[in-house]
Amino acid sequence: MFKILKDNERIDDLEFENLKIIQNKTWFCFGIDAVLLSDFAKDIKHNSNIIDLCSGTGIISILLSKKVFPKSISAVEIQYDVAEMSKRSIILNNLQDIIKVYNTDLNNLDKILNNNFFDSIVTNPPYKEVNTGIQNESLNKLISKHEIKCTLDDILRVSSNLLKNNGSFYMVHRPNRLCDIICTMRKYNIEPKIIKFVQPNINKPANLVLIKGIKNAKSFLKFENNLILHNLDGSYTDEVLKIYNK
Repeated sequence: MFKILKDNERIDDLEFENLKIIQNKTWFCFGIDAVLLSDFAKDIKHNSNIIDLCSGTGIISILLSKKVFPKSISAVEIQYDVAEMSKRSIILNNLQDIIKVYNTDLNNLDKILNNNFFDSIVTNPPYKEVNTGIQNESLNKLISKHEIKCTLDDILRVSSNLLKNNGSFYMVHRPNRLCDIICTMRKYNIEPKIIKFVQPNINKPANLVLIKGIKNAKSFLKFENNLILHNLDGSYTDEVLKIYNK
């Protein structure tokens, strides 16, 4: 008999279109960065073919399924246990006809998927370079946070190969990597078009950056107003509540 939950797992309500997700309490759980990226990418055209690189628990793919009504979403996750859990979340939401999970190293995608095929790419990759930050974490968390299995260069190189001409690329990352991000995007002919910084509150510097690029586009970069997550009393701002549909 099919078992939807395993040890240490729970079902969380995403509070959007009755969507739910399975998470393991001992692993790296999705954060607000994934929710913000799914909102940032909501200008993806309906009926698009989307690929979600470093898809993790499948949170971005699941949210986009009801935000942009795609033709298909290919979710790519290297960790077997995490990919298997995301497959069960997809079954839980009856999204098997839209989302397909590929448990593989994204560097092998040229052997599995067609290049120049996808309309849009979304990615919430590991933020930290190898040998930076705290290292005494579980392997699941290390792979999710650090560039152990894929680097920023890998993400952009593979994305450029997979995207159609003028296809769109959406990523959430850390502001301290922005120079690396822009240089690597241009290295692989993905032109940065929109940047949006995210601040914890009005008195704290940005700790996330959302960036959109277009393959083989002309140069023109727009900075959107910063997103402020919290009021000074710790509550979510109206803009964030709107993202969460509250």
